[in-house]
Amino acid sequence: MNARNLANQYRQTGVSSAALDASPHRLIALMLAGARERARLAAACLQRGDLTRKSQAISDASAIIGGLNGALNLEAGGEIADGLQALYDYAQRRLLAANVENDAAPLLEVDDLLGDIESAWLAIAPAVGP
Repeated sequence: MNARNLANQYRQTGVSSAALDASPHRLIALMLAGARERARLAAACLQRGDLTRKSQAISDASAIIGGLNGALNLEAGGEIADGLQALYDYAQRRLLAANVENDAAPLLEVDDLLGDIESAWLAIAPAVGP
């Protein structure tokens, strides 16, 4: 096994461990960060001309956003959950456009949009400790 494969395996193990040990709030934060990372990766792959990896990164980002959308409690979340659902739906459409048109602009837009959500989410972090 080469060093790159070992590094990827280590990173995946670290991500899996972080997710298993995460509180629900932290898990959403990890998902937002992961979706943003995949959107930026897709833009970088597009710039390099690596269309196969671009498509995989977009697919990964889309799956994460689908998970975020599925985690919404529309009854308890009210207007905020409805707004997030609309934003996630919009992000999904922009990812599709980026993939079909090989355009980085929608990917950067999704990264910015999720960055705003991530900042707000991190600002409401529950207090930890005794």
